[in-house]
Amino acid sequence: MIAIAAGLIGSGALADDQEKQLNLFNWTDYMDPEIIADFEAETGIDVVQNYYNSNAEMLAKLNAGGDAQYDIVIPSDYFVPRLIGAALIQPLVPEGQSQEGQALQGIDNIMSDFRHPAYDPEDTYTVPYQWGVTGIVYNTDTFPDPDPSWGLLYDPAVNADYPFALLKGDAQFTFSTLCAYLGKGFDCVGQAPWVEAAKLVVATRERDNFVGFVDATATIEQIASGVIHAGIAYNGDLAGKQSEDPELYGNIGFFVPREGSQRWVDVMAIPARAPHPDNARRFIEYLLRPEVAARLSNYNLYTSPNAAAQPMLSAELREPPVMPDADTRSRLSLTPSVDGEQLQLLQQLWSEARSR
Repeated sequence: MIAIAAGLIGSGALADDQEKQLNLFNWTDYMDPEIIADFEAETGIDVVQNYYNSNAEMLAKLNAGGDAQYDIVIPSDYFVPRLIGAALIQPLVPEGQSQEGQALQGIDNIMSDFRHPAYDPEDTYTVPYQWGVTGIVYNTDTFPDPDPSWGLLYDPAVNADYPFALLKGDAQFTFSTLCAYLGKGFDCVGQAPWVEAAKLVVATRERDNFVGFVDATATIEQIASGVIHAGIAYNGDLAGKQSEDPELYGNIGFFVPREGSQRWVDVMAIPARAPHPDNARRFIEYLLRPEVAARLSNYNLYTSPNAAAQPMLSAELREPPVMPDADTRSRLSLTPSVDGEQLQLLQQLWSEARSR
C-alpha cells in the first residue's frame, strides 16, 4: 500500500509539472528570452521552445502530430486558412462556451487594421503577433544603384554573373514575386499566372549563378560573407543584423520592388490538440499587454500591431526599412489565401518546377 501510495503521489506531481508547462513552436530568434523569463517568474509556467524556419516546415510538423505536441504556433497570415481547413488549430475561445466574457484580456489593444482580416474574418483562431515587409537584400558594393525591381533576381541581363538566392519556403510566395515581376500583381491567383511563374522558376534554377533557396537570416549572413550578392529577406531581420554589427552588415541594402511585394502578419494560434490550451491563452494575454508587446517589437525590430504599445517602441521602428513610408506601403499586398483545388494546383506546379 505504501508503494502504491508513493506511485500515486509521484504521478500527481508529474501531472502538476506538466500542467505548468507551455510548448511554444516559433520562428527562429523571434522571441525575447527576457519576456519568457518574466512570464515564467510571474506564472510558474515553464516555457519549452522549438523552432522552424518556414511556414511549410511548421505545417509539415503539425500534420505529423505536432498539433498535439505544441500549445502555440506562429504562422503567417495566408497559412491560417490551410491550418483551419486541416483542423490543425482550435478557436481561441473553447467551443461550447459562451463567448460573452470569454474574450482574451488585452485583445482590444490590437489596431483596427489588424482586426477581422480575410484570413480569419471573425478573429476566431488568431491574434496578431508582429508584421513586416518582404523585399530584396543586396550587396551595395556589387550593385551600388540597382533598379528597385524583382529583375535583380529574375532577369539574367541585370545579373548574369553574381551568385543569388531565392527565399526558402512555400510555393505561393515565390510565385507571387514572379507574378509581380511579370506584371500580374503580387496578389495573383489562378492557373494561368501560376503556370507562367512555374516556368520562370525552372528557368531561374537553370542559371549558373543561382545557388538555391535560402531562409531570410541565412541570406543576409551569406551576403555579408560574400557567398551570394542578392536574395530575399524580411525588413526586421536586416535591421536586427545591422543593429547587432553595423560594420559586418553595413554594405547590405534593402528595397521593396516597384512591382509590388508582401506585407505579412504573423499570428498566434493554438493547435487543435494542444496539451496546455489554458496556458496558451494565458501567454497570449501576457503578450497583449502594451509594455510586453513593445518589448517584443524592440527585440525583434518588427512593427507591432498593438496600438497601446506604439508610444513605447524605439525610434528605429518608426522609420524605414522597419516602418515603410507611404509610397512603399502602397506597393504592398497581403498574400491571398488559397485552399481546395487551387491549393492542390499550386503544390503540383511547385513540385514540378522544383524537380525539373
